[in-house]
Order: sequence, then structure tokens, then C-alpha cells
Amino acid sequence: MRDFLEFEKPLKELADRIDKLTKSEPDKPAVQRLIRILKTRLARMEHDLYSSLTPWQRTQLARHPQRPSIVRYVNLLFRDFIELHGDRTFGDDHAIVGGFASFEGRTVCVIGHEKGQGVKDRIRRNFGMPHPEGYRKALRLMKLAEKFHRPVITFIDTPGAYPGVGAEERGQAEAIAKNLFSMATLRVPIVAIITGEGGSGGALALGVADRVLMLEHAIYSVISPEGCAAILWNDASKAPEAAAALKMTSEELLRLGIVDEVIPEPLGGAHRNHEAMAAQLAKTLSAHLSALEAQPIDNLLADRYEKYRRMAAVATPHTSSPECLPPS
Repeated sequence: MRDFLEFEKPLKELADRIDKLTKSEPDKPAVQRLIRILKTRLARMEHDLYSSLTPWQRTQLARHPQRPSIVRYVNLLFRDFIELHGDRTFGDDHAIVGGFASFEGRTVCVIGHEKGQGVKDRIRRNFGMPHPEGYRKALRLMKLAEKFHRPVITFIDTPGAYPGVGAEERGQAEAIAKNLFSMATLRVPIVAIITGEGGSGGALALGVADRVLMLEHAIYSVISPEGCAAILWNDASKAPEAAAALKMTSEELLRLGIVDEVIPEPLGGAHRNHEAMAAQLAKTLSAHLSALEAQPIDNLLADRYEKYRRMAAVATPHTSSPECLPPS
């Protein structure tokens, strides 16, 4: 059963009409002709709608409850997945799923956020908002991958790191910072894939990679549109305006050099066809992994350093070339 979002209601009304006609008198030539006309109209409406989405509409698609998560991608993309648990310090965080699997004949380390499916699972997964032990588990697996020379693939889909008292007491900021520091020099190829919602440091803690890929309707931002609107205008209802100002969509981030490639989604979003989305993702992932594995590791680390160094560059009034800001 497909869930329609608010801006998709015109599509739902037409789809419901087609469904009703199909069930009523489908053998009548006049009804068959009307169904064909309506299906053509529906296809045209879908094309027009999804080719001109606003940033806020993309945000809604990125958060769609039926959007495939890491557990789904693991089942579709990888073989022989063995999940590993715990950070060996405090406990196991179900908001982060990680382990080792086979991808096209190579063993890889797979780590990602998991929001959960259904109410009970979402509560158990804390709606994809990790605690410090989740990030420490992720780092433990990355270090294990480095020890055995296995590429790391991360799947990013989180509103952000959990901001609760317990998480802060156990060192949330330190856990995220340590991941950033360690991933910058991890001596194996790293590919990060933003599959849904990439929120703040909670996303970046799995996002320091040689290649950052982003699904077409995913978002990636320092703050949620609602949080930004609450800070700037003291009004969370201005989230659509904030979404436009944040430059958080895949096309904008590709243009800014934050992500390396945008992966097209099936018409209407990845939740419409999990298998087709996984097939497209597998093709892109395979190409990037092969290119990264062909490089000497020292060259890979130098390129990784330059990649993120360039993101901190600005154009000064005295030169046309970007320069790093001088220390204050």
C-alpha cells in the first residue's frame, strides 16, 4: 500500500479513480478507454510534479516512511552479511547497523543509520538517532576493516545524533569528533551514501569519505529545516523557506562540491521501487569502489585530505582563486 504525501494528493485522487474503474466494470470498452486516458494523464502529472520539486518537497520524500533503509539495502545489495554489535565500552546502539558482507566478490565493511520499520522497531532504533555508543561501534568496525584491508561503505539516513542527557553524559560530541578524526586518516577506501536524511554531525560522523554519493531526493544539511526556522524566525512553520535557503538538495550540493555524484531515483522516489533503486546504486557503488581500490593508499589519503581542504576554501576580494581563511 503506497503512502501519499500531502503534495501528492492530486496523484492519489487520480490513482484512486483509476483503481475504482478497474474494479467496477473493466470489461466494457468505454471503461477500458477511459482507464487508458486516465493512466496517460497520471503519468504526465507524475513527470511534471517530480521534475520540479521544491526543497521542502524533497525533504518530505527523503523522510518517507517507506524509503529503503540500510537493512533493506543490505538484503538487496550484499551477500553473507554478518552483523556485529556493541562498542565494547557501554552497549549496543540499534540506531547504527554494521558488519561485514560480500559485494561483487569482495569483502566490505557496511555501516549505517537505521530508522526502523513500524512503530515498535522505530522506538527500538530511536528513530535513527544514534547515541555515542553507536558511533563508537561504527568506529570499532572501521578500525577492524582497516586491520584487514577491507573497504568501508556507509549509509547515511538520520535526523541527527540523539541530543538527550544520557547521550551528552556519555560523550556524544567526543564520539562524533573522534569518528571525523579517524575517518580522515583511515587507510582503506571509504564510500559514503546519503540515502535519505543527512542531518548535522549525526550524519557527518559517517560521512568523511573518499567518495560521497547522494540519492536524488535525499537531503544533507547542518540542521533540519524546522530547527533552522525556529532559530531564524522563531517559527518552525517556516520550514519550507528554510529548506530553500539551506541548499540541502542533491543538485545544489553537487554544484557546491560537497557530494561527488547524484544517483537517480525511480520516478516518485526510492520508496516506489526498492529493487530498481538498489540496482542503480549497485552499479554506481561498484564503479567508485573499483576506482578507489586501484589507487595506492598514500595517494588515496592525500586526495581525501585535499577533498575536504577544498570545502573550506573561499574566494577573497584580492584573488580569483579560492584560498583558505587565515586564522583569526
